[in-house]
This record gives sequence, C-alpha cells and structure tokens, in this order.
Amino acid sequence: MSKKAVVLLSGGLDSVTCLAIAKNENFEVHALCFNYGQRHKIEIECARKSALRIGVEKFHLIGFDLRMREASALTSDVLPVPEFEPGRAGVPITYVPARNLIFLSFGTALAEGIGARDIFIGVNSMDYSGYPDCRPAFIEAFRQCANLGTRAADEEWKFNIRTPLQYLKKKEIIQLGLSLGVDYSLTHSCYNPAPDGRPCGHCDSCGLRREAFASLGMKDPAL
Repeated sequence: MSKKAVVLLSGGLDSVTCLAIAKNENFEVHALCFNYGQRHKIEIECARKSALRIGVEKFHLIGFDLRMREASALTSDVLPVPEFEPGRAGVPITYVPARNLIFLSFGTALAEGIGARDIFIGVNSMDYSGYPDCRPAFIEAFRQCANLGTRAADEEWKFNIRTPLQYLKKKEIIQLGLSLGVDYSLTHSCYNPAPDGRPCGHCDSCGLRREAFASLGMKDPAL
C-alpha cells in the first residue's frame, strides 16, 4: 500500500512548495484547500493549478465562514491591508484568528479518515508576518492534541505534523521549490489583489516574496 499524506494547500508560495516536497517523498498526496470567507478567491484557483502542475490529482475543497466580527483584514471588505513594513512588531491585522488551528483540525479529520499519518503545513517562523499559529510551540501542541483526540491514542500510532519550511528563509524556500520543479508563476500570496487577481505589490506577503526573489537575482514570476 502507498503511504498517504494530507497537504494543507492555500495556493501560496509556501504551501505549494510543501506540496512538491510531499510529492517528491512519494506520498499519495491529498491536497486540502479552504474557502473560508477570504476577501479574494484567486488563491483557490492557483491551488488547483499548482496541484495539477505537480501531479497531485486528489484535491479537496472545504468551505466555511470566518468573516465574523471583522476580525481580520483578510476576511473583511472594510479593514485596510497594511503595506509591507520590515520588522513590524506585534500580531498584524492580517492574522485570521485560529485559522491554522482550524485548518489543521480539518486536515487531521481527513487524514484519519483516509488512513494518512502525515500532515504537511507550510508554516514558517523566519521570514513571516508574525502570526502566532505559525510558531513551533503551537505546532507541537497541536501534534499532541491530534494524537490524543483521535484513534491514534487507542490504536498506538501517531500523526506526524510535517513543517519542512519552519526554519527556512524565504529565499531558501524558493530555492528548494525550484529544485523540485515548482512553477511559482502559478502561486498567489498577495493579501490584497486587484479584481483581476494581480498582486498589489505592497502588502507584507508581496514584500517578503519580492525581497526573496530579488536576493536570488530574480523577479517574482507571479508579478
């Protein structure tokens, strides 16, 4: 039997790189994407295209609504998305409350149902926006939770929460992805794209991408 893995896939640079890593490790990959009320849907189409490009046929899309209380600029049509500011302190307004906690819970449910033991998520605590649900301590706490709250606790097996990008700089992530054949022109990371899907070029995510590609002597192919 082939080994199975669930990869949380947003269509962004990091998650698509994770998808390529899982595929390269010869997993039977199930890509799991979310329509959670984000202010734009272009990332979902990019997730589909990237999955096809990498050769992942099993694509799952789950819909639910996180647009309550205008709590994040990513789930609001009113709150402005701030421009890129290197070294900004604190949790930014683009943080979506408990998003990765929810995503990982869905991923665990899918993994348990299909008999997968590995769940990949593209969190990073180096070049990132300061989201608390990207930190190693959170991932470790969730791993323990998943192993205690599922059949794993009774059947004596374990979930592996895979975070292969956790300690990589953004340029190192890009280099890794390029070595695996990732087409970054198909990815989308912008927090505030134009109506036609073009990246704004000014938000945190666009800034981090632009600086990383520039450090490699490249232009961001998604621009």
